[in-house]
Amino acid sequence: MAAPAEVQVVAGPSETAEAAELSRTLSRLLPGLEAESKQGRRRALEALERALEEAVEPGADPAAFQGPWARLLLPRLLRLLTDPAEGCRTLAARLLGLGLRHAPRPRDVLPRLLPALAARLARPDPSRPLPEPCEELRLALVQLLRLAMDLGGVEVAPHLDDAVRALRSALLDPFAAVRRESCECAAALARATPEHFHMQSESLIGPLMQTISHQHWKVRVAVIEATGTVIQFGNGNSVDDVLSHFAQRLFDDVPQVRQAVTSVVGGWLLSLRDRYSFFHKLTPLLLSSFSDSMPEVRQTATSLWEKIGLQWQEENEADLKDKLDFASPPPPHYPVQECRPSLGCRELVFRNLSKVLPAICRDITDWVVGTRVKAAQLLPVLLLHAEDHITQHLEIILRTLKQACTDEEKAVVSSCVRAAELIGTFVSPEVFLKLILAMLKKAPSPSGLLVLASVIRGCPRDTLQPHIKVIATELAQEHICEGSENDLYLEHLLLCVEALVSVCREDCCVASLQLMEVLLTIMAVSRAMALGNKAQKTMDTLAEVEDVPSSQDLYHKHVGALLERLTASHGEWTVHSVPLLQFSIVLIQAGPAVGEVLQHVFPTLRACLQPTTDPHMRLKLFSILSTVLLRPKDTVDSQGQFHAYLEMVVNDILAPNLQWHAGKTAAAIRTAAVSCLWVLTSSDILSAKQVQEIQETLMPHVLATLEDDSQTTRLVSCRIVNMFLKTSGHTMESDRLLKVYPELLKRLDDVSNDVRMAAASVLLTWLKCVQSSDGKSSYQSSVQFLYRELLVHLDDPECTIQDAVLEVLKEGSVLFPDVLVRETEAVVHKHRSATYCEQLLQHMQATAIAQ
Repeated sequence: MAAPAEVQVVAGPSETAEAAELSRTLSRLLPGLEAESKQGRRRALEALERALEEAVEPGADPAAFQGPWARLLLPRLLRLLTDPAEGCRTLAARLLGLGLRHAPRPRDVLPRLLPALAARLARPDPSRPLPEPCEELRLALVQLLRLAMDLGGVEVAPHLDDAVRALRSALLDPFAAVRRESCECAAALARATPEHFHMQSESLIGPLMQTISHQHWKVRVAVIEATGTVIQFGNGNSVDDVLSHFAQRLFDDVPQVRQAVTSVVGGWLLSLRDRYSFFHKLTPLLLSSFSDSMPEVRQTATSLWEKIGLQWQEENEADLKDKLDFASPPPPHYPVQECRPSLGCRELVFRNLSKVLPAICRDITDWVVGTRVKAAQLLPVLLLHAEDHITQHLEIILRTLKQACTDEEKAVVSSCVRAAELIGTFVSPEVFLKLILAMLKKAPSPSGLLVLASVIRGCPRDTLQPHIKVIATELAQEHICEGSENDLYLEHLLLCVEALVSVCREDCCVASLQLMEVLLTIMAVSRAMALGNKAQKTMDTLAEVEDVPSSQDLYHKHVGALLERLTASHGEWTVHSVPLLQFSIVLIQAGPAVGEVLQHVFPTLRACLQPTTDPHMRLKLFSILSTVLLRPKDTVDSQGQFHAYLEMVVNDILAPNLQWHAGKTAAAIRTAAVSCLWVLTSSDILSAKQVQEIQETLMPHVLATLEDDSQTTRLVSCRIVNMFLKTSGHTMESDRLLKVYPELLKRLDDVSNDVRMAAASVLLTWLKCVQSSDGKSSYQSSVQFLYRELLVHLDDPECTIQDAVLEVLKEGSVLFPDVLVRETEAVVHKHRSATYCEQLLQHMQATAIAQ
């Protein structure tokens, strides 16, 4: 193959000797570029590279380089960008870069260079492959394009179409490095052509936004920064197109990405030409970074926001003259942990709040968790800036907070609680109470109560003080206090009381009755022990702020009013009635104060413990009555007035409930009544005479309960009979005393050994009563019958029963020993073992000798 002919080069008339020499050197090497073999073309390009490097050595005349390079080499290098050989295309791009960097007038080559680069980078059809298949070479071409922007400056403007066409494709390149370089190139193009770029800037926004979610975080950062520059020097209308994408990047896991968004948005707010039109759209993005997890991002946002506020303040100094000359002090009780923003920052938020707030309130209830969290975190920041200006937006804010406080995401609820506290700080109680209490009256809810508690917690004491009674009274209303038995509802209701007590302290004395009613309801209704304990602690705190030793002193102060209100509806009570539950708590918790209000307690118990009332309620009340009777001196008899109601307790409460009625529930009530009677008779508040009176009234009922199906009832009844006999058996008439032992004998055949042992013990007491009576002879036949029955049980299979019966017979042997000896000798041969009979006979013989 013949070698290519040498190119004939004619030096230009104005070329210097150096330029002419370079032209001759290039002309010798240029034919190699036309070689058919890629090795030949490659060698020629390498030789040209060496020649050009020599031509740009220090001391060489730069002007001598421009002409030969642009006239001889540039056209051929641009054609070589389409060479089949990748190595040749790479060398051609390298030589183009070398020429651009050293040519004194790089703008002269732009008309030919930029179209060629666009042709190699721009994909004519998205379905077709890229013109340049090599990733590294596409990167080199984009770097070459960037070099042209930097060196060409404003001269690039006539070629914007080509540059933008190349960048639109390069911004979507599969190679991440190409995308990053393209972003920097787009920013360079915007800076290079500030007067013309706005005509083409919008066409770059689409590709940039397609790349903003790229998997490489460095690409995402580059896109954000490039977008900032493109819009800064381009068309501000594009802000609307990128806002949603930027907002999404605030959720990025990489802090550098969030930092980039913060910096770019802050830069727009400082220097965007028509930024005033976008304050209400850009401000939320920047302020969202105030709650970022990274200190660096928060610091960047804070610093930019301060500059923005100061700049806006200076730009609107005439409008703000009065506010600047007569600066208002911070609101009283301004949150100590917060630094008050400058006037410019506050005014910016206030003037745009009506535009920003609806979107924030909408996003707080979005279905995406991250969106809800960000919006909720932004709301307190806005309120801190708006201060008392939030009053005019209070209704929508409170409605949003009520809904958001139901969120399962704790971060959302926490931010909403903080927002509610700021409402309490900046808004008058007359205003927020009117709205919140109306909201609770319409539909009480846990979230509404949480909002109220938070607002109270943020409110200054001196401004809240006149409204304590109103708040407490409203909380004690049935529609709120008894609005739900849900533990969350009760917990937030308790938070309201805690907040009021912690903020107002001693001032709560004016509403302590109402607050006690709320706390009683919580303790009565709550199924969670921990919540009841918290309510009791709050009661103790209330006592502390009232300067009394304990919560029982609060009961001394209010128990009369409490029980008067509670017992007013006792005719409608069921076991689930809240007043009944509150009544029970008062009886248990009030201690000695109960003794001061017996006129409310026992008439209510009498009415509610009639056989016609709810049986489950009767069971509960008997349990409560037993509890207070266990410590009578500390409860019902603290004032020594219980005896005045003893007859009512015996005749109207206990007696009707000891009567037999069919059914398991009725049996349970009898057990409760018997247990209550046992507590009463075994306490130390009754005199012997009072026990005797009770015995005369209730003994028949108690004897009847010895036949009850319930083992507990039978056992307790035995103990009560024993108590009656010990206390007043020696004074009982003989016919009444004789009615006792047959019922006790039946219990020796009971299925329960405990009952049998108790019955034996009562028989022992009964024999002592006979022994101390005057007419013992009238009891002989009954005692003889008792001997016979006891001797049968002396042969019981249970040793414990045999021992107990033996003790009874020994005690009873002193009455009619001869009769007992005859009866014993008559049955001794029938017993499986004569041991116990012999012991009994020996005992009687020893007793006779001793006498």
